[in-house]
Amino acid sequence: MKTTVAYYPGCSAHGFSVDYEKSTQAVCGALGIRLNDIPDWNCCGSTPAHAVDTELSAALCVRNLDNAVKADANELLTPCPSCLSNLRHAAKRMEDPRFRARVDELLDNPAPAVFPEVISVMQGIARRFDANALAERVKKPLKPLRLATYYGCLMSRPAEIMDFGDPENPTLMESMLTACGAEVVDFPLKTVCCGASFGIPERAVTARLSGRILALAADMRADALVVACPLCQMNLDLRQKQAEHAADAIFAMPVLYFTQAMGLALGVPPGRLGIEKLRVNANGLIDKIEAAASGSTAPVEGSRP
Repeated sequence: MKTTVAYYPGCSAHGFSVDYEKSTQAVCGALGIRLNDIPDWNCCGSTPAHAVDTELSAALCVRNLDNAVKADANELLTPCPSCLSNLRHAAKRMEDPRFRARVDELLDNPAPAVFPEVISVMQGIARRFDANALAERVKKPLKPLRLATYYGCLMSRPAEIMDFGDPENPTLMESMLTACGAEVVDFPLKTVCCGASFGIPERAVTARLSGRILALAADMRADALVVACPLCQMNLDLRQKQAEHAADAIFAMPVLYFTQAMGLALGVPPGRLGIEKLRVNANGLIDKIEAAASGSTAPVEGSRP
């Protein structure tokens, strides 16, 4: 049965994380979930806005929440942890009448009394498909792959706002990828910071932090890192050469969005998942999945020992 949900793609979906957007749409489509963009959405303020002006930052988010209400949405999905955090923080701050009054002055009309619930795309999928239901949809199991999950520092913190399970040890991505057939390692750095937006003003900091994450994933013999954040993906994939220099190592570690990994398991063609956009080539992973699906036992070039 097809269902329709309100969707906030965020600015990065039309820019550097277009592969996240493509794979999100493809996976949700394969699962019968139709994502409807809320009308006339705007930037949530991303990382810097709330550091400049909390009320203006909240107004950006509240305008989106207001548009979701006007679209009769009681649930709003977004793929980006930064967007998720900003939207949820704004809704929480609007519980303060004095803060609400100041934000209302910045809007064309007073904000609605009740906002729709904002959750991640990952949570939205999990609400509709438990592990067994998801496993039933798998066409090409990820059984040959050993994966390390990386949530980043925003998805689960602060716990009272994000409501994403254990803030130090979330496990939703693990359960979904395990349902898709993958071997998922117990990755202890899953919620440490990768450097976030310091990749611009303090490149060495991001290189060192990202290098630590990549080095551990390599030491644990992971075939790939799986992420849910556009900024984390950029730091770990696009900036991987910088991380290698900082760690004095060579990683060659593919960094996939969880929707790309799930899409492969659901039998979605790689071209519809934006796999080709990855800086570190993931063709070896695809070859391993295809070989396992066809019953081949021949070793695949590029496989980790």
